[in-house]
Amino acid sequence: MGGEPPELNGPDFGRGVPFTDIPDSGMLAGHAQGKPVLLTRDSGDVFAISATCSHYGAPLSEGLVEHGTVRCPWHHACFSLRTGEALRAPALSPLARWTVERRGDLVFVTGESRAEPGASRPAAPGRSSDATVPTSVIIVGAGAAGDAAADVLRREGYDGRITLIGADEFAPYDRPNLSKDYLAGTAPEEWIPLRPEDFYRQNDIELILGRRVTALDVPGRHVVLDDGSARVFGALLLATGSTPVHLPTPTYGGSRVYYLRTLADSRAIIAAAEHARVAVLLGASFLSLEVAASLRARGLEVHVVAPEPHPLSKVMGVELGEFIRSLHEQNGVSFHMGRTASRIDAGLVTLGSGEEIAADLVVAGIGVRANDELAALAGLPVERGIVVDESLETSVPGIFAAGDAARYPDPRTGERIRVEHWVVAQRMGQTAARNILAGSDVASRQRFDAVPFFWSRHYDVSISYVGHAESWDEVAVSGSLDHQDATVTYRADGTTLAVATVGRDRASLEAEVAMEADYAADAAVAHTAGVR
Repeated sequence: MGGEPPELNGPDFGRGVPFTDIPDSGMLAGHAQGKPVLLTRDSGDVFAISATCSHYGAPLSEGLVEHGTVRCPWHHACFSLRTGEALRAPALSPLARWTVERRGDLVFVTGESRAEPGASRPAAPGRSSDATVPTSVIIVGAGAAGDAAADVLRREGYDGRITLIGADEFAPYDRPNLSKDYLAGTAPEEWIPLRPEDFYRQNDIELILGRRVTALDVPGRHVVLDDGSARVFGALLLATGSTPVHLPTPTYGGSRVYYLRTLADSRAIIAAAEHARVAVLLGASFLSLEVAASLRARGLEVHVVAPEPHPLSKVMGVELGEFIRSLHEQNGVSFHMGRTASRIDAGLVTLGSGEEIAADLVVAGIGVRANDELAALAGLPVERGIVVDESLETSVPGIFAAGDAARYPDPRTGERIRVEHWVVAQRMGQTAARNILAGSDVASRQRFDAVPFFWSRHYDVSISYVGHAESWDEVAVSGSLDHQDATVTYRADGTTLAVATVGRDRASLEAEVAMEADYAADAAVAHTAGVR
């Protein structure tokens, strides 16, 4: 996505390289016809694909090869080495494939060739001949999960009607960037849309924007929009996302408080920052701290106010939380921990301690809540999120939920969890789409068992996190956080629940692969025991 063209390193494959230089089940980075290329060898066959991730342009040679795929070191996208197909989010587009010729002991890359979508995808269990596939699919929510589901439905060959309904006025966009480069002013708005303008038209996906679904009629199998119109569905995916928790207006009514969820929100903060000198961030969440870094990039004085003694300690532990705090302090951010705002007036934030902070701009990032009201009103089970089973289906056949709003069974414990990560939402949307296509053939459905992953960037430092740990009894730090070269492992009863890394992209990928094996083993045990 954007950026300067990558440098060309390694051998020129157009001139040929020895076959033995290409590692079996590994990668050899080089270039051909002025573009970065990866060569890989599998059981004597040689394949060539683009060497840069189609998501944000990461060098795939720094990633991990695993069972015929390559994983991106930055954001854990996954591609087929044989075909270049994007197998898992956050990548949405395939990699270029290249023609390979072997002449004696030398291997030559002779030119690009077209990708073959679906050629490398693992075969799904066979569907019974009497499986009923829905004639239409409505997706409520045009965010990460909804967009990914619509895409997979078409990529998997579904030819029924697809309707994607979004309350936002904009087509699906790159939400994580709203608090990072876009807000900092280093990424143009052209980077924000997830798809080209004509993607939905070309794929015959009806895109309804700026409209809310106000009611769900389960027996009648239709949804009602805020303009009074109704749409009938064969299958329904609720990808309604989440909403920022707002401060109580009676107490905080003296000045506008900004929240960040949508592109319009980010635009509003940017506009306010143009005329501000001092910003106060309420809350020390990842979102708040990313906003802090972005506003510092715009030259504002930044203060962070939060009630807990250490930032992010409930999510990342004290060690990593204090490391992130130190990054911000080195970049001029002032922290007021153990404090809350008691009053916000025009140009002034008063803390409970009596301390006053001049503030031209106030942004609150104090958490989000699942948008599960629509499901609750329709009688679907909710529990701080829409309750779904391992296939992401609700209690009503043919109605699924995915993304921030869904509470699903943890593959390791069977307990239901809700995860608010962009990549998780995309992968849930992809799985939900495939299970919708299974129709009445429940046996062919996929269990959602992806290992959660998210990343956060603060100035020039990225943190990767795999797994899910709501609590732990041990935090082990390997390496040095001070030198930005560390692995932080979170364990409970000796079991690794999550791993965070700084400056160790490959270690993050290796942790993901190890957890996938553990998830598969734990899920098999839980399934045998009847835990659903």
